[in-house]
Amino acid sequence: MGAAERDVYRDTWVRYLGYANEVGESFRALVPVPVVWASYGVATAYVTADAIDKGRRAATAHMQDPTRVGVAVVDTFVWQGLASVAIPGFTINRLCAASLALLGTLTRWPLPLRRWATTALGLGAIPLIITPIDRTVDFLMDSSLRKLYGTPGEPPTAH
Repeated sequence: MGAAERDVYRDTWVRYLGYANEVGESFRALVPVPVVWASYGVATAYVTADAIDKGRRAATAHMQDPTRVGVAVVDTFVWQGLASVAIPGFTINRLCAASLALLGTLTRWPLPLRRWATTALGLGAIPLIITPIDRTVDFLMDSSLRKLYGTPGEPPTAH
């Protein structure tokens, strides 16, 4: 892939911004809630920028065909919104909440240690949930929204 074809949102460090809310959720037990919400702002900005970029690429590739541009933007935004923000954020949130509660019930660890253990568990879970969530969103998109616009566009790859 040449430099002109490089996708800054998928092929560079920028893609890690899509994980910001998962990191924020992992740290929820340790940081003020506005910090967690700010992490969602970062992830949502990433998703929006990627969708705009895919719209621009579609406009260039398909001679400004507004339908193709719209499909590229919507497909990318919905896919990324589900796979990068909504589902992983919810998953890490629930995992961390359950682990904090269980550690409180099953151990005599002091609260700061339980909070750090919960954070470590959340961070450790991030790489494990990415591929299953991405594949599930591919399936959901292929089974629903993508049927509305015929042949699915190029499905987004992981974050």
